[in-house]
Parts: sequence; structure tokens; C-alpha cells
Amino acid sequence: MLLALDTSTRNIGIAIYDGIQVLCEYIWTSHDYHTVELAPAVADTLSRAGVEIQNLKLLAVATGPGSFTGLRIGMALAKGIALARHLPIIGIPTLDVVAESQPVSPGFTLAAILQAGRGRLAVGWYIPVNGTWQLNLPIEVMDVLKLSRQIHEPTLVCGELNEEQQHALARKYKNVILASPAHSIRRPSLLAELAWKRWQAGEVDDPATLSPTYLHLGEPIPG
Repeated sequence: MLLALDTSTRNIGIAIYDGIQVLCEYIWTSHDYHTVELAPAVADTLSRAGVEIQNLKLLAVATGPGSFTGLRIGMALAKGIALARHLPIIGIPTLDVVAESQPVSPGFTLAAILQAGRGRLAVGWYIPVNGTWQLNLPIEVMDVLKLSRQIHEPTLVCGELNEEQQHALARKYKNVILASPAHSIRRPSLLAELAWKRWQAGEVDDPATLSPTYLHLGEPIPG
């Protein structure tokens, strides 16, 4: 039984997954109340799934990029449970979760996006490799106009975009294919599936050294 936590931005997600089905998934927008909301939400999600904490065998956590406070709180809770229960933990880059929501389309590039504050976006560029999306360039922080100028070929765009940003990108209708809002939500169940695959392959992280990737405005983030 796997518990997945994503607190990368104001959009928070929790999922319970057993390798066969998603037993419960909870997604909401927090107005910077991660500290008081997360632990009770985890307890409620476990209860709704009919899962006791002692039934957990694995923790998955989104590692960012994202906000300092959000990532710190999610990472701290995931590590705390993992260490207290002697469970393996796996960290998954947040933009990999965004990319996983889109079907792989040969010949297309994918721009996976998170809000980075002050009108900026964290953008990860993905290409199809062997049937999966693979990060192709370092993650960058930019505004929507710079993002628009960088798109010169058919590109799927998904993730956190406000109305103004969607309109700006929609002007490039020949090259920008905007994912619908429902397909742009970061699904903690996808985080769970990605972590489960790594666990099945024998890959786990060291809870003592696992750390978040924060947003550094103006600097590329290595992939």
C-alpha cells in the first residue's frame, strides 16, 4: 500500500494506491495553509480508503520544483512517516507528474508548467522517448510571453495556467495545443504510479538525503 503526497504548490494532492487500483485520491487548493491542512487530510484520506497507517508499505512524495514552504511541509511529513514506520520512500519530480497526465504523442514537444509566483512559470520541456515523456532541457523559470516566443513547433502545453496565461498561449493556435483544465491537474495517483514503478524496479531513495528542488528565479534548474 502506497501513500503519495504532492504539496509542490497551492494545489495539494494525496492518493492511496495498492499497485492495482487507486483506493482514494484527494486534491484541493490551499491558500498557504499547508501546515494545518496536510496531516488531517492524510488521516482523512487513509480513513476513506479503509487503510490503517500500519498497512502502508511505501511513501511517495513530489520533490519539486515548487514553493519553499509547500515542499518543506510535504517532505517533512513523508519523511517522518517513512522513518517512524521504517518504510521506503521515493521522490518524484513534480513536473514528471504533470507530464505523465498527457498521452505520449510522437513528433510533439510537451511543455509541463507550474506557477512560480509573480506571474512567472516553471517550465519543463519533454520529448517522447520509448513511449514515455523524458525531460529534454533544464527546467526554466520565465513569464508567459517568453514561453510563447520559445514555441516554434507543435507543442502540448499542460499544467498550472491562469486565464490570462491561457489566452496569451492560445494566440499561437498553430503550434500550441492547450490541455484542458481537467487534464492539467497534477494527479497524486499518477505520482503514486510513477513511484510504484520505481519501487518495483528496486529503486528507492534515502530519507536522510532526499531533498526538494526549490524555484530559483532566473536560473535554470538541472534536469
